[in-house]
Amino acid sequence: MSLVYQTRVTGIGELAAVFSGEKMIILFKDNAPEELADYCILHSGNTMYGSIQAGDWLRIGDKEFRITFVGDEVEQNLSNLGHITLRFDGQTDGLGGSVYLEDSELPQLQVGDCISVARK
Repeated sequence: MSLVYQTRVTGIGELAAVFSGEKMIILFKDNAPEELADYCILHSGNTMYGSIQAGDWLRIGDKEFRITFVGDEVEQNLSNLGHITLRFDGQTDGLGGSVYLEDSELPQLQVGDCISVARK
């Protein structure tokens, strides 16, 4: 298994759960603008080891989710801002700044959780 990306949750915005009905988690580095931080999962240690691709595996805590589609802006947004949207709806096409994952329930995130992407 080859590590592609890794970060650690440093905060959970008070309104981050508002997107749970849409099966979305919004990630932003912990220096997110104040008006966005309340809606985001904040993280630090935003390390890219390669490009995220469909077929890779996203791991949050002890749960793994297969990536079904990666928008064409994900790498740039993640590298520059630490900002992407995770969508757990199984779509195989979509928005440029989103990573789409197999259709599943949202994981329960906690401060300190590791978020990583690996290629098997």
